[in-house]
Amino acid sequence: MSTTILAAGASAADNFGFMNAMKQGGPVTWTTAAILTIFLFFTLYILFTKLFEQQKIINQGRRVRATFWNANSLREGAAKLEKNSAYKQIVDDGIEAQEQHSRLTDPVEAHDWLHGSLQRSEAAINSQLGGGLAFLATVGATAPFVGLFGTVLGIYRALIGIGQAGQASIDKVAGPVGESLIMTAFGLVVAVPAVLAFNFLQRRNKGIAEHLSAFSNDVLGYLASNGAVRPVAPGKKAPTATAPKPATTTAGQAGGVQTRV
Repeated sequence: MSTTILAAGASAADNFGFMNAMKQGGPVTWTTAAILTIFLFFTLYILFTKLFEQQKIINQGRRVRATFWNANSLREGAAKLEKNSAYKQIVDDGIEAQEQHSRLTDPVEAHDWLHGSLQRSEAAINSQLGGGLAFLATVGATAPFVGLFGTVLGIYRALIGIGQAGQASIDKVAGPVGESLIMTAFGLVVAVPAVLAFNFLQRRNKGIAEHLSAFSNDVLGYLASNGAVRPVAPGKKAPTATAPKPATTTAGQAGGVQTRV
């Protein structure tokens, strides 16, 4: 008797299991599940690749703040940076803009020309960092509705099963309803990581953009002052302005007053 009960339980599990629910769903359900799987794969791919890219630029920024301004010139400092460094791109674009300004035929303020060139360089870097985030936002917004699409089809098939059977027996509706709930859950499983990844990467990009903007401003000050204005490198003291010596007066031999500074 116990063997019969166990066999009946196993048969019920097979009838109402996940794979059976997917089989009942047919091509539409498998297509929905495949779309959500693709969404999840690319979400994780973008998350890890962007984390690697962001961390690389963050490490470059630390090295720049530690050693770059110790160089005697921008060219010397840029030569020590990594070949594909975002900070090197800003320096190279700034130097190139300074050289181009001398060849302009129309009078343009050097500050405006340099500032515009550095801004374009920053925008290009920020645009590259933001690549893929639109896909994460799209997945976060649409994945629940894709799962809901599978849910609607599952309930629809359950109602058809009830109508054909003439009664709402559990064996007619359990499979389609279970499959519909699975699609809803799957859509949420895909959407939630996409939204979290989007917000997390967006916040890190904002921090990187702030550091790039500060560095760009320092480069602009250096170029506009011919090297007179530069940030204080770590380990060096900022130059202090010496106060002028007070004027002293001495009495002359003829009773006049002479002033010595």
